[in-house]
Amino acid sequence: MTDWTEKYRPTTLSEVRGNDKARDQLREWAQTWDDHRQSVIVHGSPGVGKTSAAHALASDMGWPVTELNASDDRQAEVIDRVAGEASRSGTLFGGSGGRRLVILDEADNFHGNADYGGSREVTRVVKDANQPMVLVANEFYDMSKSLRDACETIEFRDVSARSIVPVLRDICRKEGVEFEEEALRKIAEATSGDLRSAVNDLQAIAEETEKLTVDDVVTGERDRTEGIFDFLDALIKEEDAEGALRASYDVDENPDDLLNWIEDNVPKDYAGAELADAYEFLSNADRWLGRVRATQDYSFWRYASDNMTAGVAAARREQKGGWTRYGPPSYWSKLGRTRGTRDRRDAIAERVAEREGASVATARNEVVPFLAAMTHHCKNRDLTVRMAAAYDLDAKEVSFITGSGADTNKVQSIVEEAAERREEEAVEHSGSAFHGATRADDAGDADGDDESDDGQRTLADAGGPDGSEDANVDADDAEADTDDDQSGLNDFF
Repeated sequence: MTDWTEKYRPTTLSEVRGNDKARDQLREWAQTWDDHRQSVIVHGSPGVGKTSAAHALASDMGWPVTELNASDDRQAEVIDRVAGEASRSGTLFGGSGGRRLVILDEADNFHGNADYGGSREVTRVVKDANQPMVLVANEFYDMSKSLRDACETIEFRDVSARSIVPVLRDICRKEGVEFEEEALRKIAEATSGDLRSAVNDLQAIAEETEKLTVDDVVTGERDRTEGIFDFLDALIKEEDAEGALRASYDVDENPDDLLNWIEDNVPKDYAGAELADAYEFLSNADRWLGRVRATQDYSFWRYASDNMTAGVAAARREQKGGWTRYGPPSYWSKLGRTRGTRDRRDAIAERVAEREGASVATARNEVVPFLAAMTHHCKNRDLTVRMAAAYDLDAKEVSFITGSGADTNKVQSIVEEAAERREEEAVEHSGSAFHGATRADDAGDADGDDESDDGQRTLADAGGPDGSEDANVDADDAEADTDDDQSGLNDFF
């Protein structure tokens, strides 16, 4: 049977439900693109219609579409070839005004693989784009700050149940499905604002019954909720190796999440040697999943599944009985608690990597710890100020590296001094540019040597604390002062 989410995907923006304000903003962005020539980030929860709205916009504007999914390949050269070329040139076939729409789906996924150049390359492509670009993302703050700042942003909010019900009703009528109104409302409420999931649930239930009733919806919800717990019970207590593997086929969890479920709940029933054997199989599964992440070869998933299901079941040495209270992985709650810290760490690492020409992994694992050791509790104040100025760090970021409180007078004064230092450097750089031009203009003058010496002396003296001039400063002293002014945090790398 045809997938209803594709069959009933909106073909025009007027058919996009539940996000009228965002839809109008997207239309206005497209219609005025020649005025601002900025790309746009469309972000929001999965299933709320972001990608569908982008395609519907292209249909309304008469623009051909070039689409790239960030999960397909994040290599910089691929991004440049596909998205970059499309953003730089128009099309000879169709397209209003020679325009085409470049859609970059799952754009927030570039954040985790920036070491391959993906994140920086996308930012470059966005800034150089000569064609309209829509970046679709679930997690807005998973994208680099430089990329977010280079684009307009439009947020798609969760679709209300009141907006989902009419969509489900229209589909039922077109598909000839009898339904109870309350059943549609139950589906809409159960999917928590995810229109795509609501349509998928409607199709799954409609295929199993002649008339859609409230009881059908409640039964479907109960089956989905208890699926993982039923599987854990079968894996840990009942099934043999083959049965456990087959049971995993019906669980709606990807291998990474399934591993976390099993790892957290196995110790509740296994002990001693059987627990050690089970963890050995789980360790093997984790290695295979690591290969998948490293190579993007998803055929390795089957080896991970064999180990985490058949292997764990085979490790059981005695019958298990009774009822066990299984729960979701504690790893997930830990990730939630540390999300803000990890985001700040990664934002700092990206800035360091961009400035120093290193990979994000190198910056995160080697440079940032090195900076933290040198500036611990801001004891080396001058170096801490240089660091904050070099990487444009705010108080919270300085606090993260040094371990000092963000609200302390010490950190606040360091941030203020770093800002002043950046302003002074900007003035000095602009002054050097004009000074160089003056010297070039006067190179043929008979008195050029004297003027050049005076100019160099003045530039060196400008960096002094009181701005005074010393007529006795010779060229060597001026050169030494200039070198000292230009020294920075890079000297420590």
